[in-house]
Amino acid sequence: MRNTDSSITTPPTVQVIERMFMLIDVLASREEAISLKEISEKTGLHPSTTHRLLNDLATGRFVDRSQPGCYRLGMRLLELGNLVKNRLNVRDAALLPMRELHKLIQQPVNLSMRQGDEIVYIERAYSERSGMQVVRSIGGRAPLHLTSVGKLFLAADDPQRVRAYATRTGLSGHTKNSLTQLPALERELSKVRQYGNAHDNEELELGVRCMAAGIYNDQGALVAGLSISSPAGRLDEEWLPKLQATAREISTTLGFKSDPTHP
Repeated sequence: MRNTDSSITTPPTVQVIERMFMLIDVLASREEAISLKEISEKTGLHPSTTHRLLNDLATGRFVDRSQPGCYRLGMRLLELGNLVKNRLNVRDAALLPMRELHKLIQQPVNLSMRQGDEIVYIERAYSERSGMQVVRSIGGRAPLHLTSVGKLFLAADDPQRVRAYATRTGLSGHTKNSLTQLPALERELSKVRQYGNAHDNEELELGVRCMAAGIYNDQGALVAGLSISSPAGRLDEEWLPKLQATAREISTTLGFKSDPTHP
């Protein structure tokens, strides 16, 4: 018996959407406007179908007609892209990867951002089994030069800004391990730039060590730092690749294009 289902003869809606995506991809491949004929050839669509779909996209401002018979991507895509970008929140992007990292290492994982001359803890993943006596509370603050994440931000500054920071803060210390002299801090920051990660060796608090990796946005700017805190005698350098991979994952979510030559 012959199947009379209309879906056999009528193209499904998803096919129309797929064709629109094809058109957008072709337009995205060129900076200048493209003729209807060339778009049709590249997509394999009939010129009349191509024309109809492009007109529908133009109505929604996804495509612009720069001149009769020529098309390019429209400003609506930029508007939507900016909306997505603005909604990309560092904390939201980091939360699940942080929890996964914590499951692997069973030590507190902190997310921090710079605010002036301090870092501010904005999220954490930890459990009572970590053995840590002190877990940084969300909203807590600490001087840049005494923390692993803070050193990442200082290392991203030029030498003049680092010196200005040292003058403003006086590089006051919290423990006997604190870096309170500018030359020592500058040597430490040089290592941070070289290796792409930073450590706090009981500089903020005796008995606690940390390691940190940076989180970058779509412009390549350092926007946050991810750190692991541990009792001083338990910090394991084998955690570092996992920490860096997690930081890269979060950065990628924020639109960062990593440099394969960078640590």
